[in-house]
Amino acid sequence: MIQISLNINGEDFDVDVSPDLTLLDLLRELGFHSVKKGCGEGDCGACGVIMDGIYCKSCLVLAMQANGRDVFTVESMGDVNDPHPLQQAFVDEGAVQCGYCIPSMLLAADVLLSENEDPTDDEIKEALDGNLCRCTGYVKQIAAVKKAAKMMREEENDAE
Repeated sequence: MIQISLNINGEDFDVDVSPDLTLLDLLRELGFHSVKKGCGEGDCGACGVIMDGIYCKSCLVLAMQANGRDVFTVESMGDVNDPHPLQQAFVDEGAVQCGYCIPSMLLAADVLLSENEDPTDDEIKEALDGNLCRCTGYVKQIAAVKKAAKMMREEENDAE
C-alpha cells in the first residue's frame, strides 16, 4: 500500500492505496458516486473529473498519480437548492435523461466555459467529445452549454 494525499472538492484526504487502484475506484470508495464506472477504458466518459483544472477520465488515472493534486467531481458544482448555471441549464433545456453521462458532461463543459465564455457549437462539441450519451442526440446538451454560457456572462456583467 502507498499513502497519498489529495484534495477532493476542497476537502483533504490521506488514504492508503494499492499501486493498481484507479482514481475512479478510489473516488467511488470515498463516496463520490457521481463518478460512474462505464467502460473502464476511457471511451465512454462516464468517469470524467477535473484534476488540477484539466478534464480527464479517472478510469485511466492511477490513484497514486493524484497524489498532491486537486480533484473535482460534480458534487463540487452545486446542489438542488443552489445549482450551478450549467446544472440549471441542463435541466431547463431537457438535456438530462437517464443522467449517467451528465456529471462528466457538466465537468467537461465547466472546463470549457472557464476557458471560453462564449463557445461556438463546434467548440462545445469538441469539449463534450468522448462523453457518450445513449439517450439523446446531444442537441439538448449543446443548447444547455450555450444557455449556461449566456447565464454566466450575464451574472458576470451584473456583478460589475
